[in-house]
Amino acid sequence: MQNIEEIYQTYFQTVYKYLFCLTHNSDISEELTQETFYRAIKKIHTFKGNCKISVWLCQIAKNLWYDELRKNKKIQDIKEEELVATKAKEETEKEVIANEEKIQLYRKMQKLDEKTREVMYLRITGELSFKEIGDILSNTENWARVTFYRGKQKLKEGD
Repeated sequence: MQNIEEIYQTYFQTVYKYLFCLTHNSDISEELTQETFYRAIKKIHTFKGNCKISVWLCQIAKNLWYDELRKNKKIQDIKEEELVATKAKEETEKEVIANEEKIQLYRKMQKLDEKTREVMYLRITGELSFKEIGDILSNTENWARVTFYRGKQKLKEGD
């Protein structure tokens, strides 16, 4: 059996390259390579010699990489849950603000004359084109456009 220093010198590059193939990251590969040899030193008494020592070391390295992935997966899952909760809260706040703004808008629209209010409702809630609004109200596209524009101006004046 070789001593630990010889094993390290002989197999460091093999383990590092193997981990680099798994991780595609030199920093993580180096860190996991160091941890692999640390674990190998602690468990050298369990090595039975059934396989090459390089295979045994790479098995330790692979298990460390899987542990790292599981650990990061848990961290990622927690971060994603926090992100989803934060986004849901932000969306709820936006919806409340948007609903308040809609209520204010519709209150202001109630003060407009009937034809202007009708054009505004069709344009905003019905999302109809000015041509469609003109057709519905037996008028021209241009009339609907001008009426909508004047209605917006009146609403702005009320602010």
